[in-house]
Amino acid sequence: MRLPISIFVSVSLFTAETTAALYLSSTYRSAGDRIWQGLTVLFTLVPSVLVQLTLTFIHRDLSRDRPLILLLHILQLGPIVRCLEAFCIYGSVGRVEEPYVSITRKKQMPRRGQSEEVERQVGQAEGKLFTHRAAFARTSVIQAFLGSAPQLTLQLYICVLQRGVSIGRGTLMVISLLSIVYGALRCNILAIKIKYDDYEVDVRPLAYMCIFLWRSFEIATRVVVLVLFSSVLQLWVLPVVLLNFLVFSLYPWILFWWSHSPFPENIEKTLSRLGTTIVLCLLTFLYAGINMFCWSAVQVKLSDPDLINKSQNWYRMAVYYMLRFVENASLLLLWYIFRTDVYSDICAPLLVLQLLVAYAIGIFFMLVFYQFCHPCRRLFSSSMSQGLWDCSSVLCFMCDTAPSPIRTTGKAALQPPSSHCKEPPSDRASDTYEDMPNDTTYDILNDTIYDSPNDMATITDTGVNGDAGYTEPCNA
Repeated sequence: MRLPISIFVSVSLFTAETTAALYLSSTYRSAGDRIWQGLTVLFTLVPSVLVQLTLTFIHRDLSRDRPLILLLHILQLGPIVRCLEAFCIYGSVGRVEEPYVSITRKKQMPRRGQSEEVERQVGQAEGKLFTHRAAFARTSVIQAFLGSAPQLTLQLYICVLQRGVSIGRGTLMVISLLSIVYGALRCNILAIKIKYDDYEVDVRPLAYMCIFLWRSFEIATRVVVLVLFSSVLQLWVLPVVLLNFLVFSLYPWILFWWSHSPFPENIEKTLSRLGTTIVLCLLTFLYAGINMFCWSAVQVKLSDPDLINKSQNWYRMAVYYMLRFVENASLLLLWYIFRTDVYSDICAPLLVLQLLVAYAIGIFFMLVFYQFCHPCRRLFSSSMSQGLWDCSSVLCFMCDTAPSPIRTTGKAALQPPSSHCKEPPSDRASDTYEDMPNDTTYDILNDTIYDSPNDMATITDTGVNGDAGYTEPCNA
C-alpha cells in the first residue's frame, strides 16, 4: 500500500495558501486597502467552503452520526482532520485483521498486442484510503481553479499597479502558482484513471515532470496575459472573462440538450432533482474555471452516467489550443497598443515575444507527454502527432465536391475523339487512373490522358465505395 503523499501535499498547499492569504489581508487592512483586503479574503474563503462541502459529500458524512467531523468542517478544518485520518488508517494496516476483502480485476497495459487481466484483493483499509485520495484529488482541483487562480491574478495585478512585490505578496503568489499547477496535474491524472478505469495505470516520474512543465508554462503565461490586458483596459477584461465562462459553462448543457438524453439522476440517491441540478451547475462552473486558465483534461458530458467523456478527442484539443493562442496574441497586441507609462522601463516587444514563446513551450511539453510519456499511449487508436496533423488539415482546408452526374458501369474504353476536345478537370481527391496502356501519357495541366500525341482518352474514375469506373466520351 502506498503512502498517502498526495493527500499530504494537497493539505500542505491548502494550509500554506490560507495562512499566507490571511496574513496578507491583515497587511492590506493596516495599509487601509479595504478593496484588496476584501478580495483576498473572498478568494480564500469561497474555495475553502467548497472544499469542505466536497469532502463532506464524498465521505457521506451527512447520513452518518459524526457531529465532531461536521463541526470541524464548519470551522474550515476538514482537510487537516481528513489528512490525519488517512495517515491513521495507513498506520493501522497490518495491525488489525481485515473483516472482509474485495476482489478487483484490472487489465495490464497490452504488450505485443496482448493484455492480461490480474485479480487483486483490496482490504477495507485500502478501500478507505482510496476514497480519501479520490476526495483530495477533486478538492485540489477546486482549490486550484476557484481559489488559487483568481488569487494569483489579483496579487499580480496589485504588483503591477504598485510597481513592487512585497515579501508577503510574493510568497502568496508562489504558493498559489504551485497550487494551480498541482491541481492541473491532479486533473490530468484523474482524467487518465477515469478514462482507463479497466487498466492498471502506472504513471512514471518522467510523465509527472512533463505535466508539471506543460502546466507551469501554460498557466503562468495565461495569468500574465490577463493581468497585462486588465492593467490597461480595466473595463474590457470583464467581457473577456464573462465570455469565456459563459462559453465553457453552457457548452456541456448545449451538448446535453442536443443529445435528448434523460436528466441524470444517479449522482446521489439522497439528492432531489433540485440538488442534482445544483451539483451539475457547480460541476460545469468548475469546468469553465479550469478552461479559463488551461486545457481541461477531463471533458464534462452530462449525458454519460459518469458525467465524463471517456473518448480521446484530438480535434477538440487542437481547436482549443489554436483559439487560445490567437486569444493570447490578440490580448497582448491590445496591451502593446494601449500600454501606459507604467511599462516605460520594460521592452514591450521582447515581453510579447517571450510570452508567446513560453506558451509554445508549454504546448511542446504537452505534445511530448501525449506522444512519449502517457501511461496509456498504447491504447490510443491514433498517435498524438497524427491526430493533431489530421485536425490541422481539416481546419485549414478540406473540400469534397460532388462527383460527375453521368456514370456508367464497366471498364472504361479508350475511344479516339472525333475532334480536339478536353475532359473537364476532376475535383475529387479520390480519382485514380487505371487500365491505361503502357504507351499512354497523362497531361497534368489539362487533366487528360493521351494515347498518342494527337489522341486523347477519357478518364477512368473510381467511385467512393470502390465501384467500377465510368467514362464520359468527348463529343465533337
